[in-house]
Amino acid sequence: MVRGWLSLEFGLVMKKKLRVGVLFGGRSGEHEISLLSAASILKAIDRKKYEVVPIGIDKQGRWLTAGKAEKLLGVPVAKAVGGGGGSLAVRAAALGEPESPLARSLDVVFPVLHGTFGEDGTIQGLFELADIAYVGSGVLGSAAGMDKDAMKRLFAAAGLPQTPYVAVLRSQWRADAKGTVRRIEKALRYPLFVKPANLGSSVGISKVHDRGELGPALDLAAGFDRKIVVEQGVGGPGVKPRELEVSVLGNDEPVASVVGEIVPNKEFYDYESKYADSPENPSVPIIPAKLKPAQVKQIQQMAVAAFRACDCAGLARVDFLMDPERDAAGRKIASPGIYLNEINTMPGFTSISMYPKLWEATGIGYSELIDRLIALAVERHREKQETRFEKG
Repeated sequence: MVRGWLSLEFGLVMKKKLRVGVLFGGRSGEHEISLLSAASILKAIDRKKYEVVPIGIDKQGRWLTAGKAEKLLGVPVAKAVGGGGGSLAVRAAALGEPESPLARSLDVVFPVLHGTFGEDGTIQGLFELADIAYVGSGVLGSAAGMDKDAMKRLFAAAGLPQTPYVAVLRSQWRADAKGTVRRIEKALRYPLFVKPANLGSSVGISKVHDRGELGPALDLAAGFDRKIVVEQGVGGPGVKPRELEVSVLGNDEPVASVVGEIVPNKEFYDYESKYADSPENPSVPIIPAKLKPAQVKQIQQMAVAAFRACDCAGLARVDFLMDPERDAAGRKIASPGIYLNEINTMPGFTSISMYPKLWEATGIGYSELIDRLIALAVERHREKQETRFEKG
């Protein structure tokens, strides 16, 4: 069923060898994750179908030539992409000029950028100005998927169940710490999760068990963003929720993968659990998750609804929290609640990341997944050509 899903005749798209720019790095707290994702894509992309142009952005925001991009990536670009890549004098302004040599030379851009200045709509606006096809959500979907406060408002408008939360501005916290704590404790109960509103990969996130931990957690999150999201934990004190994930693929007719579960090696699936696992005590992915058929169907439907609520395109990973089977007293919970946590519009894309692993379990391998995402980018760009931008 999944293999027959894509309505676009991919063979028609591939009459010529597409020139694909793989963009990685970026001025973000998730810079290193982007490098890992890009290295995996560059090794797996089919060189018979694509001419690959690696483009790096360093932590200072400088756009790099292929030679310097090789150093940024940490592996030889020639080895990663099978040779080629050429030297390009790359700068952001050049990509934003539709008639520039760089813009005209690229058929599709795969922005393997995570976090701010890459996954938040900023780089997508540049692609729109350049009139270049690109993988992933547009300006609105990317921005909504990055800002957890805006995202949650869209989820609420769509009637999707989620855990209670409070949004706090950094300036409010610094101007009135006691008042901010009172407002949070009036609306929510411990344990809490404190997060920067605009970041991913669990960077800057803390689990807070009591008031003594709340201040340091707010300080940490405030270091990464001007807006902070404080969420009420699922399951209650002494009980860990189940952490479930679904991959979504498509444009106007998105489909969901099988449901996976992460059993973290810590209290929650934080940055170290995701990217610095201990061999002695690793986090454990369970694919597919052990759920009832009705629960799987509900989660998949919620994932697609979340994708549409944020006007996403191409790809996204949707994360859920679920009440455990038993409460802190050991009593069985008759109907465990399922709560939408967040959507990630450019999830980690290493060969062992959950997004591609979930599709692999559904029947789409890593290289084929890259093909489909590029095809979806071309499809969406062609559809945009039907839009009129002037009257007459």
